[in-house]
Amino acid sequence: MTLREIAAIAGRPGLFRILKPTHGGVIVEALDTKAREAVGASQRLSILSEISMYTTTSEGSEPLPNILANVAGKHNSQKLPLTAKADGADLEAFFADVLPDWDRDRVYLSDIKKLVTWYNLLAQHAPEALKPEATEETATAEAPAAEPEAKPKAKGKKAEPAEVAEAPAEPKKPAAKKKKEADL
Repeated sequence: MTLREIAAIAGRPGLFRILKPTHGGVIVEALDTKAREAVGASQRLSILSEISMYTTTSEGSEPLPNILANVAGKHNSQKLPLTAKADGADLEAFFADVLPDWDRDRVYLSDIKKLVTWYNLLAQHAPEALKPEATEETATAEAPAAEPEAKPKAKGKKAEPAEVAEAPAEPKKPAAKKKKEADL
C-alpha cells in the first residue's frame, strides 16, 4: 500500500484506503476499523501523496510523503511516543526536528497534531506506506505511461482516421413531450 492509495476525508477522523471508484464517488475502507463505505463526490477527499506543508524555502512547501519519510527515519517506522494531545511546545519542537524550515505563520498547531495522528495510524496499520521506496513509487507513478498500440478493427466495420478533432459538445435539450391524440 502506498500513500497514493490512502486519503483523509474532511470532517472525519482517521485515514481511509481508497478501494475503487463508483458512479458518484469512491468506496473507502477505514485503516483502523476496516469498515467500508461509499464517499460521495460532494465530500472533500485528500490523497496523502498530494498534501504538502508550508516552508520558508524557495519552493514554499514540502510534500507530506517526504515529511513522513523523515519522521519514519528518525523513529525507525515505530509509533511515536508523542500523541496529538501533547503540549503545544512539545509538538512544535518535534515538528522543528522533523522539518526545520517550516513556516510558523502558516502551519498551525492543528496541522502538526494531524500529522502526528496520521503518522501513528500509518505506523500501526500500514507501515509499508512509510518506507522511502513507497514515496519514490509515487514520484515514478506520476510520470505519463506510454499509450498502448491501436488494435485493428474487426472485419466489416469501417476504419476511422487515427486523429479526429472533437467538436465541442452541444448541451442536450430536454426531450419534447408527445401529446396524446385523445387530448386534442
